[in-house]
Amino acid sequence: MSDKVNILVLVSGGGTNFQALLDAEKTGGLGPGKLAVAVSDRPEAYALERAKLWGIPVYVEEPDKKLPKEDRRRELSDRIFRIARDHRIGLIVLAGFLSILEGKIIQYYSGRIINLHPSLLPKFGGMGMYGNHVHKAVLDAGEKESGCTVHLVDAGTDTGPIILQRKVPVMTGDTPDALADRIHDEEHIAITEAAALMAERILKQNFQKQERI
Repeated sequence: MSDKVNILVLVSGGGTNFQALLDAEKTGGLGPGKLAVAVSDRPEAYALERAKLWGIPVYVEEPDKKLPKEDRRRELSDRIFRIARDHRIGLIVLAGFLSILEGKIIQYYSGRIINLHPSLLPKFGGMGMYGNHVHKAVLDAGEKESGCTVHLVDAGTDTGPIILQRKVPVMTGDTPDALADRIHDEEHIAITEAAALMAERILKQNFQKQERI
């Protein structure tokens, strides 16, 4: 049995959090986690170039806009599910992934999919809460602190159990961009710590299953 946990990373943008994962793997910071595949729903995502430079297989899986929205999500999720199975993935990490996963991938990988969200959940989560939409909502609400959350993905949107959070103060005169910049550094720490923690947990579970056989 392998002493590594293969990780699939889902990305949609520049991939700075993905780069944090790459840097962590280089120094052993992912524990038994091994970055095995990168999948993007957007062909222009620079995160894919980061993966290629690291020698990681990449896939572009765009939503099929000819399908109704509900069918579109399920069909895309099923394609990602097949990639995950083909590469013997143990952990799926959503690092700035803007599509919503549904269906059998959620069921099969229950407890093994994590998402990074740029607020202190359960505040400022749910549909439409991504990127600067989140930071604007935090400022409009007059919050004194914000941060980021890594949580398990379930059938809802930003509703799964929280793994860890990191906090930053909201400063007088903050703009959404300024708040986002302050949170980004914490996101890089949070996503790598959570990925390592989950990889350790999954590897332990795998060994326990093997012992029972």
